[in-house]
Amino acid sequence: MKKRYDSWILIIVGLLIILGLMAVYSSTSVISPDIAGKVKAPYTQFGYLKKQLFTVLLGLFTMLLAYKVPLRFIRKAAVPLLVLALFCLLLVFTGMGITVNGARRWIRIWPSSFQPSEMVKLCMVVFMAWYMSLDYFKENNFKTFMIPIAVMAFFQVILLKQPDFGAVMSLALLTMSMLFLSGVKLRYLMSLSLLAIPVIVKLVSEPYRMKRIVAFIDPWKDARGGGFQLVQSFIALGSGGLRGVGLGEGKQKLAFLPEIHTDFIFAMIGEELGFIGAFFVIVLFLVLFFRGMNIAQERSDDTFSYYLAFGITMMIGVQAAVNFFVVTGMAPTKGLPLPFISYGGSSLIVNMTAVGLLLNVSGSGPVREMTSPDEESREPLPVSRTFPSSTDRLRRPVWSAYRRYGHGVLRHKRLPGPGR
Repeated sequence: MKKRYDSWILIIVGLLIILGLMAVYSSTSVISPDIAGKVKAPYTQFGYLKKQLFTVLLGLFTMLLAYKVPLRFIRKAAVPLLVLALFCLLLVFTGMGITVNGARRWIRIWPSSFQPSEMVKLCMVVFMAWYMSLDYFKENNFKTFMIPIAVMAFFQVILLKQPDFGAVMSLALLTMSMLFLSGVKLRYLMSLSLLAIPVIVKLVSEPYRMKRIVAFIDPWKDARGGGFQLVQSFIALGSGGLRGVGLGEGKQKLAFLPEIHTDFIFAMIGEELGFIGAFFVIVLFLVLFFRGMNIAQERSDDTFSYYLAFGITMMIGVQAAVNFFVVTGMAPTKGLPLPFISYGGSSLIVNMTAVGLLLNVSGSGPVREMTSPDEESREPLPVSRTFPSSTDRLRRPVWSAYRRYGHGVLRHKRLPGPGR
């Protein structure tokens, strides 16, 4: 039987990739001294565009692969995938590791490089979806709550050694949001958050991080130093006005705004396409986010698919939101690319793979553990739901629904875990 996937997801991602290719070409067609040498690509008008197109082709292959592989195999591979991500993450400390601007976050893979922390986030989502779909996981059991927390903390320690504080915070947000959705007791989450405050304060007190926070509070105070990048981002966004200066006509890419082709590419879009273009990009991400949540809701009869769809949607949505906040000065400067748009292979390939999994979830039936070749022909396992319809939930005030049904959005039976 042919799968029926959510075509809106594919259309939106396609539009974002096309916008990204246009933005990458515009920001790198005139090779500025700021860009030259930071990313090893031929210093020609189309050098960076060609590399990005090659990455898109690789991403299409991994997206198709993720879409075609049965979800029950993805579920079985959750732990091996996390181990593979750990292995790749440790490779950065070997001879394969690459140091850029004092951070050792990449490994050399011919003909380019790869950032394992991007892979870690997706593999953690798959692991969390698998773990929370097991009979073993109980929302009101502290032991089962601490297992994913321990796994998260283990990866965070390694990421801090690189250092990559942005990946640490992204991993924490993903893990905590998925645990919150599962219905774990709020006192567990609140206690963990309180215990994490001293650690966060200690990490933030590092001189270079503190410098970023000071620049975030008042970038104009040191407009030629710590606040230079944010000030130039403001200038780019302000210069665009309503309709922009025109595609390819921006001035900030001429060595004024650092990292304009990667982390600050949204500022260039605002300059060249104006408020209308920037707003269009935000709307695309919002629609993608709500379509992803809709897929999760539609697959609420299966815990693994539900949590997988929610985790992937959060992974993409949080990264896009943080990038918007950084570029517009609502968050301290952090090196997180804009999904599907920023130049760079690691983020694009991982996000396109995640979209393939999301499409897979949208077109699949309930995930069941297969114990024999003829298992597929059996009747699906009965699933009972004790939560109200989506229409009823939308009609109630949020806090009223929260008090009545708990912060576990869905209440249903879990499918048996492996070997059960």
